[in-house]
Amino acid sequence: MSSNRKKDEEKTQASRIGLFFGSFNPVHTGHLIIGQYFAEFADLDKVWYVLSPQNPFKANHELLPGEDRLQLLELAIAGNPLLACCDIELRLQTPSYTVHTLQALEEKYPELSFVLIMGSDNLESLPYWKDYKTITEGFDIYVYPRPGFQAVGAPASLGKRIRYVDAPLIDISSSFIRQAITSGKTPRYWLPEKVWETIKKQGYYQI
Repeated sequence: MSSNRKKDEEKTQASRIGLFFGSFNPVHTGHLIIGQYFAEFADLDKVWYVLSPQNPFKANHELLPGEDRLQLLELAIAGNPLLACCDIELRLQTPSYTVHTLQALEEKYPELSFVLIMGSDNLESLPYWKDYKTITEGFDIYVYPRPGFQAVGAPASLGKRIRYVDAPLIDISSSFIRQAITSGKTPRYWLPEKVWETIKKQGYYQI
């Protein structure tokens, strides 16, 4: 057996980890629903929430420090064995690029097989990502529906490793929650209870 074939077979048998990237500013129930859905109903062993320090496509205002968002994320998924936090991007050079994160994760966890989880909105922008072909050729990509972005067949240029998953359509955004808090509203049922309690206690987003 060739070494390349053996490596491919070992990769196939490895635990499959879904990577759910985001700034999670803050993490909300929609994030948890999507993560739990993929962990339960897709062919994944676990879902990692990969906390991004800075999205190259988004402005950096209103972004809580990474450690604060990580604390909220840990509170949100505490006690769930199917979900985990991944803070590797907080230690990588910024701005963070997915291709660099994937390379770092494969180097650190060679025994695992990684799958990207992204919304249909991100799929549209994927051709503009840094070294996107390295991503589309090297990793499976699972796409869930997002409001206003139709989940249809991916362009042939993106390869054959993209799979559409009929996950729940969630129309909740972190920006809406931040705006609600800033304006004095109470978005408590959009947030895990411990996350909401910490946001109130620390005064996050109450500018």
